[in-house]
Amino acid sequence: MTFVVDLGITLIYFSIFAILHSVAASNPLKRTMAASFPGFMPYYRLIYNLFAVVTLYLFFYFAPKQGHTIYDLPTPFDLIFAFIQLLSFFGLLWCVKYMSGKEFLGISQYFRGKKGIYRPMEELDEVSVLRVDGPYKYSRHPIYLFSILFLVFRPQMQVGYLFMTVLFIAYFYIGSVFEEKKLISRFGDDYLNYQKTTGRIFPNFRKI
Repeated sequence: MTFVVDLGITLIYFSIFAILHSVAASNPLKRTMAASFPGFMPYYRLIYNLFAVVTLYLFFYFAPKQGHTIYDLPTPFDLIFAFIQLLSFFGLLWCVKYMSGKEFLGISQYFRGKKGIYRPMEELDEVSVLRVDGPYKYSRHPIYLFSILFLVFRPQMQVGYLFMTVLFIAYFYIGSVFEEKKLISRFGDDYLNYQKTTGRIFPNFRKI
């Protein structure tokens, strides 16, 4: 019974995190903030990132630790899984290479605001760019792809960790659906054509 209760509590905590994160990332809220408090928008992305990190930490801190081990891979299989995790980490770095780190973190927005050249209603919290090269050539959401691979290929697997992994994978997929609605609204046919040739998260090997 405790096992089920722990998973239920984890689900509740994760749902709170996901809802808060999604609402804060939504365009309707950003537009409302931009219209009501335009001077705040250069700081929105930076504060949002800090908020995301803090709430993610709180989720992991307060979520019950269900430590029942499902498997603990022996050598050399543990090394193979660890190597895949390492490749996934480098994959995330590959993604960063094809995006503006300062824009992603909210630093560029801060300096544009200081210079008085920030356009709150046009930019909202970032300048969007359609990326179709590098890792984006194989996945429309490569950060989600490499994050999933890193989470899944863990040499040791506990029940609580597996449940959290499933929750994050579901959140990544659902989040990608809403993200793509915003991207279609911004980039139109260019993004629709991109969808036809590139897999959402996992590569479409038939079209590579």
